[in-house]
Amino acid sequence: MRKEKKSELLLRAATWTAASITVAVLLYLIGFIMVKGVPHLKPRLFSLTYTSENVSLTPALISTIIITLLSLAIAIPLGVFSAIWLTEYAPRRSKTVAVIRITAETLAGIPSIVYGLFGLLFFVTFLGWGFSVLAGAFTLSVMILPLILRSTEEALRSVPDTWREGAFGLGAGRLRMIFRVALPAAAPGISAGVILAIGRIVGETAALIYTAGTVAQIPENPMRSARTLSVHMYALSSEGLHTGEGYATAVVLLLVVILINAASASLSKRVGLKNGAKSELF
Repeated sequence: MRKEKKSELLLRAATWTAASITVAVLLYLIGFIMVKGVPHLKPRLFSLTYTSENVSLTPALISTIIITLLSLAIAIPLGVFSAIWLTEYAPRRSKTVAVIRITAETLAGIPSIVYGLFGLLFFVTFLGWGFSVLAGAFTLSVMILPLILRSTEEALRSVPDTWREGAFGLGAGRLRMIFRVALPAAAPGISAGVILAIGRIVGETAALIYTAGTVAQIPENPMRSARTLSVHMYALSSEGLHTGEGYATAVVLLLVVILINAASASLSKRVGLKNGAKSELF
């Protein structure tokens, strides 16, 4: 008993220590960004037009939202429906399924600059799209697709098989079971994957420099070049002339990530509750 109590105390202490260090690092980073950036948040930094004097971040903010929405619109349907096929239709011990999973896990670990070079060669050069919002969005969608696919697959696999059997026993078809039972139950896991994907999109720099470009203007159409907040912050920091404005951009970027994550979590929760209520009536 004494050994068990000692080991339990040691594990509890290690857990609290790790959690405290994580929280402390997070608070330090947030505090550092706020202290460095908040004093430089001035009205001219939010002008609609970028100039070398005001180094406005508004065009980058709008471009970030556009690229994020386009990337999610491409990657979410592909990732979710691919995960549905892997989980609900494909044989569980199939070699094809194993190869797809290994490929997805491998793609998830590839550095972002490799995706940027791929987007440069394929979307920008081969397809002739040039440095554009569309090329950047497609490159980012390829980059986050493995993340959404794997998170959706794991969320669907966590749904008990008894729920599926109950749906089939009540006369529901496979598609009805998927959209009325499996997907609503897996909504929290899917939303977690989407939130992680959003964070990776918003914070991406290397892949977008090679595909979307660095033009600091609001794009008139998807075929125009643009820069996101992360690219804008990198450009200001590398130039060394507007370091304070770069920290201010980091503050805005942090707030954007928090707002997008909160909105995504709230939306997925509402969808899950709505579909969960419908599943009782199928």
